[in-house]
Amino acid sequence: MIKEEVKKRLTGKFKDWLIKSPKRVYFVIDKKDLKEVATILYKDMGLRLSTVTGLENEKNFELIYHFGYDKSGELFNLRVFIEDKINPEIDSLTDIFKASNWVEREINEMLGINFIGHPNLNHLLLEDSWPKGEFPLRKDFPLKQSYPLEEDREGE
Repeated sequence: MIKEEVKKRLTGKFKDWLIKSPKRVYFVIDKKDLKEVATILYKDMGLRLSTVTGLENEKNFELIYHFGYDKSGELFNLRVFIEDKINPEIDSLTDIFKASNWVEREINEMLGINFIGHPNLNHLLLEDSWPKGEFPLRKDFPLKQSYPLEEDREGE
């Protein structure tokens, strides 16, 4: 039932509605609609943001916002593509979900996606000395390159 309600409520905002299993739905939205759709799912329909997955595809970046409906255990996976691979950016959801703070910081430092309006995109996982412009989960990151850790440099 919630599937039909979500689908009806988001009419005109999604593409490629795909039911992967009885409790898992994937759909694509334009990045310009992210905040509006997230607000509808959360505030109007009672879904909660579980997490966000970030990945790099050949031609774009993809963010998957995983929303759970606790009453039925259904997951609604909202896919957003960022076409600009040079300066990837998207609106932050921190003003809607305080919990998105850390996951947006992680995606920012691992993939280099800028979250517009995020209050604090400082490092979360990597050391502050990590080189700017080096994103370890991007396909062009040199796997054999290593960076010295701060404690390795303390004796220098």
